[in-house]
Parts: sequence; structure tokens; C-alpha cells
Amino acid sequence: MRKCRVVSNSVFLFPGQGSQFAGMGLSLAETFPEAREIFARADAALGFALSKLCFEGPEEELRLTENTQPAILTVSVAAHAVLRSRGVTAGFVAGHSLGEYSAVVAAGGLEFEDAVRLVRKRGRYMQEAVPPGVGAMAALLKLPAGRLDTILSEASQGEVVSAANLNSPDQVVIAGHAGAVARAMELAKAAGAKRAVALPVSAPFHCALMRPAQAKMRGELEAVEFHDLTVPLVNNWQARAVRSAAEVRQGLIEQIPNPVQWVAAMQLLAAEGVTSGLEVGPGAVLSGLVKQTAPSIEMAKRGEAKDFD
Repeated sequence: MRKCRVVSNSVFLFPGQGSQFAGMGLSLAETFPEAREIFARADAALGFALSKLCFEGPEEELRLTENTQPAILTVSVAAHAVLRSRGVTAGFVAGHSLGEYSAVVAAGGLEFEDAVRLVRKRGRYMQEAVPPGVGAMAALLKLPAGRLDTILSEASQGEVVSAANLNSPDQVVIAGHAGAVARAMELAKAAGAKRAVALPVSAPFHCALMRPAQAKMRGELEAVEFHDLTVPLVNNWQARAVRSAAEVRQGLIEQIPNPVQWVAAMQLLAAEGVTSGLEVGPGAVLSGLVKQTAPSIEMAKRGEAKDFD
């Protein structure tokens, strides 16, 4: 492996749930031995062929949260392994929700085997926290500024509904009880939102209904060894740059029932002088969000073998 060259004004961004697709990572494994090794390590750590699920599907099994989360993490870490083999690392890392685990692995804070086992449990605990049909999530697009808090307050009616992902100035994802989310969607449309779209998710992530999952993951995360990071992580919970093992662990605990502060995180990176970034893993969702939120950061993707040509 070449000695890594830190590009201080750059960031590696790692995607979260929703970026998965059957076939992801296959070209990486076929082309790069360092990526192939990551898939083999994931299979060994979990005790089943996660690699086959990534490469072949089926889609319905890949969409199960306890499978989706380790699958995306593994593809992301495999792509990062290729970057490291080429001697390039970034001055910052960040990840969207689940992607924060990939970012922590990339920055040396967590062993890959520990991370892949943790996110499989994370997916299971999040799924178990709310019975099917009780919760929901929705994306509100181009909601007029200043209206969100009032809408959520009016929609709650004693139930949970809150911001889950503050993704861009034009996109907020909400989560909570299904009835409250439906009411918020109607209120958002009446307030002038361009669209309110129900999301096909299996649980209402990043809201207070995830407290049971947080309690279980706290024990799991406290039982695993974390290391101080080699480069700063801009976390989801506070949109703050952290490096110590304790801060990283606490951020992963707190992100479960709290919103992903993606807008603030990207604005912090821009303020820190970051001008370029790579989306490391499947899909290109984050690149689109960065364009809306921090357009001074020029993005490219590294998720398939052709991206490294």
C-alpha cells in the first residue's frame, strides 16, 4: 500500500440507507483485491454470505434493514479500501446516518468487523423498536422557510412527529407515528410545499420512537473498543467536528433518536475550507444534497470500479 496523502481541503462522504441496490460492489470485488478482502471479512464476521446478497440480491431481502445496513457499510468500506491502496485520504470524513459508521471505520476509529456486526444489530433493533404499520416517514420538498415547526406541532395531536433528516434547504424528512406524519404531509402541502412524499421505509428512523433501539445500541457501542480518529469526523448529531473515541461513540448513540443535521454539517465543511469531496459507496444521493447545500464543494463518486478509471 502506498503512503497515504492527506488532502486537507477535501472530505469523504459515506451514504446511508436507501442507496442500496442488487449488484452493488460486484465490480469492486471483481477488479480490486483489497475490495474483495473486505467482502470476505464481512462474510466471516457475520457468518453468512453478505457479499452474495450485495452482488445478487434479491432486492426484497436486501431491503430488510438488518441486511441493508451492513451491506451498504461493506460496499462503502470496500470502495474506501481502494482509495487507501492508491494513497489518497481526505482531511475530513462524514456519513449520513448509517454512513457515519463507514466514516468512523475510514478514519480509524472502529475495526471493520466490529462495525459490520454493530450495524446489523442496529438495523435489527431499529426495526424491532416500532411494530409494522405504526410508524412512517415522509419527505417534504420545498416547504416555505419557517413553517416546519408549526406544522409539526399542529400535526402531532399527542403523537410523535419530528424532523428526521435535515438534508438540504429544499428537503426535510419527517418521522413518527403514521397518523401524525400523514397530518403533517397535508399541512405541508397546504402551507405551500411543492411535494410531500411518503417514503417506503420499514421503521420511523431518527425520532423519539427509536428510544428503545438507542437503549440497546448504547450497550453494544459501549462494549466495543473505539480509537481516536486520524482525521476529524463531522457528526450527524451536532454537526460538529470530533476526533476523540469518546465523542465518536457518544455521537453514534445520540444519532439514533435525533435528526441527521446534514445541512449544518455540510455548511461547517464549507466554512472549514473544504472545496472537494468524494461520495464513497453505492449511489450518488449525497452528491446531489451537497450541490443544494454547499455548492462550493465539488463532488465526485467512488462506488464502482469504473469510477476509479
